[in-house]
Amino acid sequence: MPMNSLRPKGWLRLLSLLPLGLLGGCAHRRGGDEFWMLDPRGVISATQDHYLALDVLIMLFIIVPTGFFIVWVMRHYRRDGGRGRHDARWDHSYALEALVWGIPILTVGALSYYSVKAIYAVNPYHPTVVVRAARAAHVKNPLDIDVISTDWQWVFIYPKQGIATVDRLVVPKGIPVHFRLTSATVVNDFYIPQLVGMIDVMPAMRVRQSLLVSRAGTYEGYSANFSGAGFSWMNFETRAVSRAAFRAWVARVQGAQAHLTYAAFEKVARPTINVHGRVAYFSRVQSGLFRHVVAETAAGKTYPTPMAMTENMTRYLKVQARRDAHNRD
Repeated sequence: MPMNSLRPKGWLRLLSLLPLGLLGGCAHRRGGDEFWMLDPRGVISATQDHYLALDVLIMLFIIVPTGFFIVWVMRHYRRDGGRGRHDARWDHSYALEALVWGIPILTVGALSYYSVKAIYAVNPYHPTVVVRAARAAHVKNPLDIDVISTDWQWVFIYPKQGIATVDRLVVPKGIPVHFRLTSATVVNDFYIPQLVGMIDVMPAMRVRQSLLVSRAGTYEGYSANFSGAGFSWMNFETRAVSRAAFRAWVARVQGAQAHLTYAAFEKVARPTINVHGRVAYFSRVQSGLFRHVVAETAAGKTYPTPMAMTENMTRYLKVQARRDAHNRD
């Protein structure tokens, strides 16, 4: 085989740069914090990253030696100048058979074992890692939060505290948080990359998720499922604060003038593209509001999108958002 045929084509060289391009999407838009999606700050996200790293290492134990072996075979058995010897009588090798079948079987077994451990560890309904961390910290009272997605905002209800927010989630550091999630419109994905993995939020259904923040800070949360014209702005700020700061924040929100009744929720749930990321606060949340939203959605309640919120409107909003950002700078 001519040596020129072994030289990588131009498209192969470009393809080799693809992983770097993918990692570029992990860069944080705020200065100084690169590869933020690979920097877990919660127990659940850290556990997911741990098992992801194990899976990658296990696969590398196959991919890297296989790559070197392929190169060795290509050089050793090439037609011009190769040192390989052809044996026309060779037909079988038990050693190769054990190698070809044994390594994949062991690999699949190892991946299956760690996959099952990871599934049980971060199970949204019974996350063992959160339970263990809570026991270690002697925490008996977790924080319950009801989450309702709309077009295109997030409503967070704190039932025990009697408050609610729109597009801002505040949680105490070191306290397990248990979510109940539903959608008043279409399917969305609740996702806070540095704290917890994504989970589908479905209309007329209730799903669960849990998290425990290990470090205070501000994190990005958003929908990871395309849901229409306002999807690009369907994000929310997640703030992890100390327990004392959380209690002070709850007290401030409890003094808000707006109350979240079902009638008020219907206004919030109307299709809204929150370009400027405005946050709303409510006190005196109607009892059983989450269950009522689930029941109404199951009964066929919808919030039609106005014709004005079309693709052209979305383009206009993007241009307006860029102008606002430029003016702020």
